[in-house]
Amino acid sequence: MKIKSERDFWSGLMFLVVGIVFAVGATNYSMGTSARPGPGYFPLLLSIILAILGAIVLFKSLTIETEGGDPIGKIAWRPLLITVGSIVLFGVLLPRLGMIITIPILIVAVSFAGDEFKWRGVLIAAVVLTFFSWVIFVWGLKLTIPMWPSFLGS
Repeated sequence: MKIKSERDFWSGLMFLVVGIVFAVGATNYSMGTSARPGPGYFPLLLSIILAILGAIVLFKSLTIETEGGDPIGKIAWRPLLITVGSIVLFGVLLPRLGMIITIPILIVAVSFAGDEFKWRGVLIAAVVLTFFSWVIFVWGLKLTIPMWPSFLGS
């Protein structure tokens, strides 16, 4: 079978594999019921949806002809490394500096991965995302996330 869109083939394969791996991992948690979902219910559903979408994209890459075969270009290493490094930095800093400081650091750091960097937009995004993270995770879901640096004794 001939690959008619290289880009769709590899992205579909990636979604399919990631969906299957996470679905298998989600089975280690309690599923609960539809009325009272357990911790594995939502991840399992998202994993299945991701795998189905991956299969659809993969099927499309093998059946629908694209002009020039949609080749994959070179890997954008700089944005990839900055994004992964920023996420690692977030994981290291969150317990030490708290959410109020760590999320803006994450937003500023990951903003350097793009081609267009404007301080005004980055700072607005940092404030808005920090506020909504607090609303969703701390206020709404009542998760125990450190808000302020640990050395302040909060």
